[in-house]
Amino acid sequence: MHALRTVGALTGREMLKFVRDRSRVLGALAQPLALWVLLGLGFQGTFRPPSGAAAEGGYMEFLFPGIITLVLLFTAIFSTISVIEERASGFLQAVLVAPAPRTALVFGNALGGTLLATGQALLFLVALPLLGIALSLSGFALIVAECVLTGIAFTALGFAIAWQMDTTRGFHALMNLFLLPLWFLSGAMFPIEGAAPVLQWIMWANPVSYAVSGLRHGLHAEAAPAALAGPGLCLAVSGGFAALMVGMAVWQVRRPFFQQ
Repeated sequence: MHALRTVGALTGREMLKFVRDRSRVLGALAQPLALWVLLGLGFQGTFRPPSGAAAEGGYMEFLFPGIITLVLLFTAIFSTISVIEERASGFLQAVLVAPAPRTALVFGNALGGTLLATGQALLFLVALPLLGIALSLSGFALIVAECVLTGIAFTALGFAIAWQMDTTRGFHALMNLFLLPLWFLSGAMFPIEGAAPVLQWIMWANPVSYAVSGLRHGLHAEAAPAALAGPGLCLAVSGGFAALMVGMAVWQVRRPFFQQ
């Protein structure tokens, strides 16, 4: 019961902090939207998505799953920056001495970050009528499942890294070093078929590629353009990656803080 209460309290705290921070709410929604519009309109006349029934919508439609994935990655990762701030303020030490296992700290932060990331990603689905996409019930369920798994994976990854960092500046620098290449090489901006062979191998090994492909299947069903694998394999890879990241976060939280 102590563990469940701790998880619930930390999850609610993450949600409350996000709602109260207006600049964070605006940035989380406005930045991906602006990126989607600028890139979509900028490459609309020069980039041609792979052939397929869903490819007729142009580059903005092709880029849309990648933007949803970008929202998931950045919201999930940067929701865990509070681990560093709360350690400096003493709140984290108070949680650690509470009568609850340390793993509750991992699951509380992961659940809060995942709910925030999934909620923001699903908000972008209101743009689907502008793209002429009619979302089916099974497609929506696949999108939700992919968003939850990806959110859990990257929230846990952010937690594991933040647990060993002593400054928010270092955390930002390290996470940007990971996140941007993962997103660029996920098939979000260009299909794997047109990439150089060395990049194709990286894209096949990149777990974010399967998140993007899973979202493409959810949006387009059988006619998903540039999907790396089938929906079942995409969910399996995302689920396995999430389990691996949660395991790494649990392993990290059972170790002492980073020693200067």
